[in-house]
Amino acid sequence: MNIFRILGDVSHLLAIVILLLKIVKSKSCAGISGKSQILFALVFTTRYLDLFTNFISVYNTVMKVIFLICSYVTVHMIYVKFRKTFDSENDSFRLEFLLVPVTGLSFLENHSFTPLEILWTFSIYLESVAILPQLFMISKTGEAETITTHYLFFLGLYRALYIANWVWRYHTENFYDQIAVVSGVVQTIFYCDFFYLYVTK
Repeated sequence: MNIFRILGDVSHLLAIVILLLKIVKSKSCAGISGKSQILFALVFTTRYLDLFTNFISVYNTVMKVIFLICSYVTVHMIYVKFRKTFDSENDSFRLEFLLVPVTGLSFLENHSFTPLEILWTFSIYLESVAILPQLFMISKTGEAETITTHYLFFLGLYRALYIANWVWRYHTENFYDQIAVVSGVVQTIFYCDFFYLYVTK
């Protein structure tokens, strides 16, 4: 644990809370990509299967449970509770364009060829592209609510802080996870154009 990891986790959690509050307060899912939220739920599900096999710390376990619950609650609100407000017509990104290559890559490039490790690797690769349906939706409609842009900003900030976390760990612990770092950098690159628009507008 270091300050960058903690701030990254807080930023990630804040992004999810902002999105949930937006949905609950407005009773609307307008402008939110349900497909991106499904992908994030899949990311957390496949990454946190070690909840049942590997205890690291209370903090780690609590954060995993919170992220899992929040991701499923978000999907439920989009597709069940407030489904009439969901803009399915503009949420048209084809998920197979992400899922097929990510699945193939997780089998080809992983730390060890075991089910849990392959699923963890799949979650890392998938997280790096899970926001694309949301960004595609914004580019297609040409608009995004302020609250949605705040959500995206804090998600991007979480990734940037995790890069700082990896740099810190490399220098202090000589720890380096190539799969996580490369995927994190790719994900952060996707946010760069959005960051520019966020700051300027």
